[in-house]
Amino acid sequence: MKVKEAPKTSTSIIVRSASNARITQSKNPFLELMRRLFRKEEVAMKAIRFISMIDERQKAGRPLRVDEWEKVMEELGMVRSSFYSMRNKLLGAGMITIRNGEYHLSGVFSRDLVDMARWWWTAVLGYDPDTL
Repeated sequence: MKVKEAPKTSTSIIVRSASNARITQSKNPFLELMRRLFRKEEVAMKAIRFISMIDERQKAGRPLRVDEWEKVMEELGMVRSSFYSMRNKLLGAGMITIRNGEYHLSGVFSRDLVDMARWWWTAVLGYDPDTL
């Protein structure tokens, strides 16, 4: 499937093969991860802020509601189309989810990466999955 043919709910992520490009080797791993989702660093920074807002509100027991979009847009300094584009990439990647009209952090992204790594390790390289 070509990228242009992917469903609108899909999100592309840049994978770098160089060992010095590893996210964990970065001075700011969160920013490095977001730079792999978003072309512009400015949007990557705003995505970090948005995820942080969701996390803080979730931990405080007052999850960020979807209907607070105008307030969130204003706080992030974004226009509506840019906000929803950023939000939809985070949803498509499985980093956030919407439940009962509230934003929540999601582990789908992590599970998908682990699934891809396990498949490559076992199906392509032929290694025992327990050695991953």
